[in-house]
Amino acid sequence: MHENQPALLLRGLAKSFDRPAVDALDLTIRPGEFYALLGPNGAGKTTTLRMVAGLMPPDAGEIAIFGVDARRDPIGAKRITAWLPDEPMLYDKLTPLEYLEFVAGLWGVEPRLAQSRANELLDMLGLGAQARQRCEGFSRGMKQKVALAGALIHEPKLLMLDEPLTGLDASAARQVKDILRARTQAGCSVILTTHILEVAERLADRIGIIQHGRLCAEGDLAQLRGRAGRADASLEDLFLHLTQENAGADWRQAQSGAKAA
Repeated sequence: MHENQPALLLRGLAKSFDRPAVDALDLTIRPGEFYALLGPNGAGKTTTLRMVAGLMPPDAGEIAIFGVDARRDPIGAKRITAWLPDEPMLYDKLTPLEYLEFVAGLWGVEPRLAQSRANELLDMLGLGAQARQRCEGFSRGMKQKVALAGALIHEPKLLMLDEPLTGLDASAARQVKDILRARTQAGCSVILTTHILEVAERLADRIGIIQHGRLCAEGDLAQLRGRAGRADASLEDLFLHLTQENAGADWRQAQSGAKAA
């Protein structure tokens, strides 16, 4: 692993099902960066993250995580990566403490260190009082927080989250946002998808907008405003403008191709 390498480097990443889901995607995320990957439903966000996490093989392209080739060395890449899907997956018969110690063991974290980290994470997420209760009785939001703790237990260098605030109340959402920002300040890179655009606007260092499996816009909020020519626009307005603009360009290109044929 090379600290001076991009946290995540994608080149020509592609995946098709009945149509292209990710279409020759190029993306670079910097060390310590908080990056929001936004897009309409079906744009390719989750498929992209699943390929980076090693849960789905790409049809083509390169994936490098801090210089580790994820296709040639998938185990090495996974050791420094964590993936949190939008649906928390837990063992309901375990307590949060048992679950975290189990996950830490899978990553080879020394037991005493695992216990210390587990207690710290549960306290930070407001779950200290429930540390020895079975997860089966937890609300969706509580399960989401336990799953987040599980993603953080081995202290990954790249943390990927798909809709991490779904099901959380305002207080829990604030706890999660504070933890994510603290992680980036400590050098961890975070990439998240969210439909709560206010979260991306307030937390992200950079924002990428993906549509039809391709990156159609990228930059910080000021850069996106400059591209759209809207100096005071909210991210919601920019998102709608840029995706509609890109959809119009795709339609014109398709029409041009049809006429040429």
